[in-house]
Amino acid sequence: MGFSKEWDERYLQNTHMSTWPWSDLVSLVMRHLRPDGRPLRILEIGCGAGANIPFLLSLPGAEYWGIEGSPTMVEALKARHAAAAPRLFCADFTKQIPCPGPFDAIADRSSLTHNSTEDIKRGLHLIKEVLKPGGLYFGVDWFSMEHGDASRGKPTEDPYTRMGYESGQMSCVGKVHFSDEKHLRDLFTGFEFLSLEHKTVDRIVGGEQRIGAWNFVVKKL
Repeated sequence: MGFSKEWDERYLQNTHMSTWPWSDLVSLVMRHLRPDGRPLRILEIGCGAGANIPFLLSLPGAEYWGIEGSPTMVEALKARHAAAAPRLFCADFTKQIPCPGPFDAIADRSSLTHNSTEDIKRGLHLIKEVLKPGGLYFGVDWFSMEHGDASRGKPTEDPYTRMGYESGQMSCVGKVHFSDEKHLRDLFTGFEFLSLEHKTVDRIVGGEQRIGAWNFVVKKL
């Protein structure tokens, strides 16, 4: 199973509606992509409620493409971003990428990590096919084994993937994947890591838990 229908239900219920660009993605893109006005084709997988679309559209020379598995959100995004509407697609990016490559960069803020190991591997195979040699993949907020939810929920046949959360950040969103460094490097065989950061946040008030996640930039060899 790839894209979870639970996400469409979350959007229908007006939750997980982040609309402000994620600062970690902004920092990594500006540090490693260095847009200078030359033509730049960028694909975002799992664009969700469109938080990163205004930022990626604003990059000098950028042509933005987006894939989202929720038909509810795709229709909303097309209405909100008319200029990008012809390049927004509803699809399961673990099974198909309907956007013609090659792309200079692919942005993923906590999207592919909401799948099983096998679905992630299949999605990365498709990503390699549309990413040009030397192209960059930006992974932001890939959950780590140090996340407080890594031992919660229900186990699956995959030791890195859990599901069935009844409360908290991961409730009602289907599968959630957690990685340690070795597993992350194994997944991205065929890529060179240009940046790899691990962050932990201890939330003391307002839903007490530890949040652990990876931010990274890899280059297709």
